[in-house]
Amino acid sequence: RRKMNLKSERRGIHVDQSELLCKKGCGYYGNPAWQGFCSKCWREEYHKARQKQIQEDWELAERLQREEEEAYASSQSTQGAQSLTFSKFEEKKTNEKTRKVTTVKKFFTASSRAGAKKEIQEAKAPSPAIHRQASIETDRVSKEFIEFIRTYQKPGQDIYKQCKLFLDTMSHKRDLSIEEQSECAQDFYQNVADRLQTRWKVPPEKVEKAMDEVEKYIMTRQYKYVFCPETTDDEKKDLAVQKRIRALHWVTPQMLCVPVSEEIPEVSDMVVKAITDIIEMDSKRVPRDKLACITKCSKHIFNAIKITKNEPASADDFLPTLIYIVLKGNPPRLQSNIQYITRFCNPSRLMTGEDGYYFTNLCCAVAFIEKLDAQSLNLSQEDFDRFMTGQTSPKKQESDSFSPDVCLGVKQMCKSLDLLSQLNERQERIVSEAKKLEKDLIDWTDGITKEVEDIVEKYPLEIKPKSQALAAIDSENVENDKLPPPLQPQVYAG
Repeated sequence: RRKMNLKSERRGIHVDQSELLCKKGCGYYGNPAWQGFCSKCWREEYHKARQKQIQEDWELAERLQREEEEAYASSQSTQGAQSLTFSKFEEKKTNEKTRKVTTVKKFFTASSRAGAKKEIQEAKAPSPAIHRQASIETDRVSKEFIEFIRTYQKPGQDIYKQCKLFLDTMSHKRDLSIEEQSECAQDFYQNVADRLQTRWKVPPEKVEKAMDEVEKYIMTRQYKYVFCPETTDDEKKDLAVQKRIRALHWVTPQMLCVPVSEEIPEVSDMVVKAITDIIEMDSKRVPRDKLACITKCSKHIFNAIKITKNEPASADDFLPTLIYIVLKGNPPRLQSNIQYITRFCNPSRLMTGEDGYYFTNLCCAVAFIEKLDAQSLNLSQEDFDRFMTGQTSPKKQESDSFSPDVCLGVKQMCKSLDLLSQLNERQERIVSEAKKLEKDLIDWTDGITKEVEDIVEKYPLEIKPKSQALAAIDSENVENDKLPPPLQPQVYAG
């Protein structure tokens, strides 16, 4: 019956594998930040929507122009003013369209030698925005990147040149929206990968490794400009999620049907490591490193479930436990990190593999926390409202009576003290019962002795003298002559 209840409770947070995939059915993992599409399909939809918006703007401009021409024609206005007005509007829309559509692809188009030399000179003399005081980490990453591309020889030189051009160009595009900067980065990844495969014939496994190093190099330098920029509402979302998680501090593992027992020391260590990994994600600069933190956290969760259940964990067990880890850890700048990974991570990592799977589950966990209601936790609406407002709190088990930020050693010490207190009470009770048993034995012995003495006193023992020996059995028979003669043996012949 308990299993049936767990299944009914889990219905609120169950996510099918199909829900993690792209809505378009391409087979890659989707993302709530992309409205359920993968990065490739999302860019296609984004381009369609933008082109549609541009077309609607042109249609609106033409309609306004016709109305303006009719109005001016009736009032005998000059056509020059009309033409000038529309020309200005057309020029403005064309400039806007060109600014939005232009991406880093133009770097890879054929150009004259003079233009190439000019770009090389600009790359050798970077802009003041790039030529800044480098941090220790940036300097270390740059040295590692240079050492890495040396192993690729000519393709490595080409990669380094394109990265320098990209960084120099991005330094002049700080006024673009974060979505447009993200699009430039995604186009840059795609074109560098295609360039390595088609022009330099680099094997796929080496291309993937090279793209990881390219992402590490450019995003370490771009991190301070594109992570949680002021032009977005990422910080506002971070505060909203953090406030929401704090309001849900009363949620217990039993409400989420978390198949993890923190009473087991090894499982408790796994939970602590998972929380540490998800919190450590904010300290990383490279999207791939942030994804690695999510992957390590997820693997610790799977190990904790496996140890508790003594069998491999399933997807239905993983997602509730991940939600519990997020609620318990309350990672800093969670939405900003998710948006940063979504915008600037190499799309091949987000669309396939275990990194993409775990990241998609994390996005689902955050979406679930934002929409969590009474039905999801199998509670009545009244109880849910009282818990959210702080009027009351659910009855917690002894293992849940500590606040989430209490040290594990303090928890263990309190439990040990409680056990010692219980043992002391039990020992005192045993000693008291033993003393009572001893007293009862003494009283029983005294009572028996007194009873025996009373009986002896009441019925004293009289010892009679020894009687004479008994005579022969026929000694007193006075009529011995009347006895029959003794039987004599008779012998039979024959």
